[in-house]
Amino acid sequence: MREISYTVPAEFDGVQAQVFLKSRGISRRVLTALKRSGGLTRGGGILRTVDAVHAGEVITLQLDGGETSVAANPELSADIVYEDEDVVVFNKPPFMPVHPSQRHHDDTLANLFAARYPGLPFRPINRLDRNTSGLCVCAKNQFAAAALSGSISKVYYAITDGTPPGDTVDAPIGRLGDSVIERCVTPDGKPAVTHFRKIAGERRALLRITLETGRTHQIRVHMAHIGFPLCGDDMYGGDCTAISRQALHCGEVEFTLPVSGERITISAPLPEDMAAILDGTNERT
Repeated sequence: MREISYTVPAEFDGVQAQVFLKSRGISRRVLTALKRSGGLTRGGGILRTVDAVHAGEVITLQLDGGETSVAANPELSADIVYEDEDVVVFNKPPFMPVHPSQRHHDDTLANLFAARYPGLPFRPINRLDRNTSGLCVCAKNQFAAAALSGSISKVYYAITDGTPPGDTVDAPIGRLGDSVIERCVTPDGKPAVTHFRKIAGERRALLRITLETGRTHQIRVHMAHIGFPLCGDDMYGGDCTAISRQALHCGEVEFTLPVSGERITISAPLPEDMAAILDGTNERT
């Protein structure tokens, strides 16, 4: 059970509790859950969302963690690069799915989360493909999930053979034929914009990438579209001789902490397999 308390400032004296709490980033969905559970209190007594609050009063939220049906797997590991009472940020290794599926029942980040935080539902705020490494932000309660949703800025790092021209790809993305997984640039797709710049490398280029949109496989599709697929990306035509997965890493996330409102930036270094192909130490013969 997560407990959060707020002291009502003078400028909110006499307003409804829901007005004050919404000013603190509490979503309507969380308020509804608090009403159902009786988790909104003042001075030890139940507080209704329509009740007036007054300056100096302490309003307390008791957030139920919820339930989970995901099997715990304590044998899995992923580095934790940030953690507080509301948020945990994992550095997900490559080849680990985020969610269980028909082919992956107990080897996912969700299974690891279930082992580390028994009983808490798995609430990832950003998601990564199985073979993509990097930072995955997870909320520990419904309040944090609502506060974090839409607030995360991400920076990706990718490696291509050669340096792509320009710095932006603006091309719509949609499904490739009847494929459930594969995507392509297509006129009737959804708008997609990718920004990139080279930050290192000679024969191979290390790109720093940011997105205006979040389409499935967006970076991979856009780089392939301009003739520079990611190294190791067998789905979109990348050279797989030096690395066994797409060379893509979520290396930086920026978000606002749910309670304090502080904006923080978390980073994770380039993984060994990607660093190796930049300097040629991981070449295959």
